[in-house]
Amino acid sequence: MSIISKFLGLFSSDMAIDLGTANTLVYVSNKGIVENQPSVVAMLNDRGMMVPHAFGEQAKKMLGRTPADILAIRPLKDGVIADFKGAEEMIKYFINNVHNKKAFFARPRVIVCVPSGSTPVERRAIQDAVECAGAREVYLIEEPMAAAIGANLPITEPTGSMIVDIGGGTTEVGIISLGGIVYAKSVRVGGDTMDEAIVAYIRKNHNLLIGESTAEMIKKEIGTAIKSKDKPRTMDIKGRDLIRGIPKEIVLSESDVADSLAEPVNQILTAVKHVLESAPPELSADIVDRGIVLSGGGALLKGLDQKISADTGLPVIVAEEPLSCVALGTGRVLEEFNELKHVLFRQD
Repeated sequence: MSIISKFLGLFSSDMAIDLGTANTLVYVSNKGIVENQPSVVAMLNDRGMMVPHAFGEQAKKMLGRTPADILAIRPLKDGVIADFKGAEEMIKYFINNVHNKKAFFARPRVIVCVPSGSTPVERRAIQDAVECAGAREVYLIEEPMAAAIGANLPITEPTGSMIVDIGGGTTEVGIISLGGIVYAKSVRVGGDTMDEAIVAYIRKNHNLLIGESTAEMIKKEIGTAIKSKDKPRTMDIKGRDLIRGIPKEIVLSESDVADSLAEPVNQILTAVKHVLESAPPELSADIVDRGIVLSGGGALLKGLDQKISADTGLPVIVAEEPLSCVALGTGRVLEEFNELKHVLFRQD
């Protein structure tokens, strides 16, 4: 690292970034979470050059609604970078936002989360994108570890803790003990997969075409992992009739959504059971006592904790702040860098 970078680091606020498929959260030392925006960037075609046009909430509103010269994209897919230029510009935007007018001099130390199942090439791409965006030092942390720290699990003690982090692109299942991941599994199933399942179900059973934004709204409003014994909630849905080709409105019930989400929920359950089967016996005993902790946006799906508990026979607890668990955990490593730096690594 150059002397200039070290000097400019004095003017920078160190950051922890939860670079998620659906949302990006930024934690700044001594300030907490300062950014929580959708991982979306809109690029404008300016005489053949693609230049940044909008980010976050503003760009998300453009998805599926842009003219020919504007391209709204989600630069991350399944927790890893799908569009390097878009990801770099988005990270640069967040770094600039944090440093305001001092952005030109900003050379922060940055910690970024990566899925436990990502390849060395995918991890290197994330590391390079953050370095290109202006960071002086970049460290990586695996998401199950960050989520466990954010959920206040005793990661450094000689006892087993199990975390299931259900994000937008991936579900991370991990067993942690003595400051390390004993066993982890990453499956590319998450909130996006659930949205796609809802779109496919409505298309097949109601001949109605809806967008991903509508599917996400359905999931949040009446999404459930188990069918309710009470009168199911309903919701009016608008889309395009695939037979007549004109707009149409239907009434969708909670039971319909439970049916549509059965496959992604079962994939998450399979991953949980696989990790439980692979756990050492002593740690299995700890998990029986302590249970499983759910984090991530998917943990908010109604009835998911009950479904996992019924299928595994273990107590299941949803973390206090599931949406920001990973960002809070990464931020804590940033704040207690010397004590927790053993959980960080760099990709060569």
